[in-house]
Amino acid sequence: MKQRDRISEILATYRQHGWQLRRVLLVSETRAEEFNKDELTFEGARVDQANVDAMWFSRPSTGNREAWELRLIAENPYALFETFAADDPEEAHEKVRQEMEARMSELTTRKRP
Repeated sequence: MKQRDRISEILATYRQHGWQLRRVLLVSETRAEEFNKDELTFEGARVDQANVDAMWFSRPSTGNREAWELRLIAENPYALFETFAADDPEEAHEKVRQEMEARMSELTTRKRP
C-alpha cells in the first residue's frame, strides 16, 4: 500500500473518533514520490520534513487536558500518546512533542539483531 493510501485510511479512522489533524511529518522521499506541492494541504495542518512519516492528532481530554497522539504512517499501526494540561505553557508542550518525535524516529530506525 502506498503512503498516500495509508494517510487517507489513518485520517478517516482518527476523524471518526474525534481527533483533529494538527501536523504531518514526511521524509523527503515520501514527499517527493507521493505528493505534488499543490496537494500538501492536509486540511490546513502544518507539513514538516522529518526522519519518519507520521501524523500528529489532538482532541480534548478529561480534566481540562488536551490529548496529542503521534501516529506512524506504516503498515503496522504504532503511536505515541501524551496529554497536556491546558494551563501549561505551549513551549513545554512543544518540547515534549519534539521528544516524542525523536523517540518515534529512533524506534523506527533501530537496527534489528
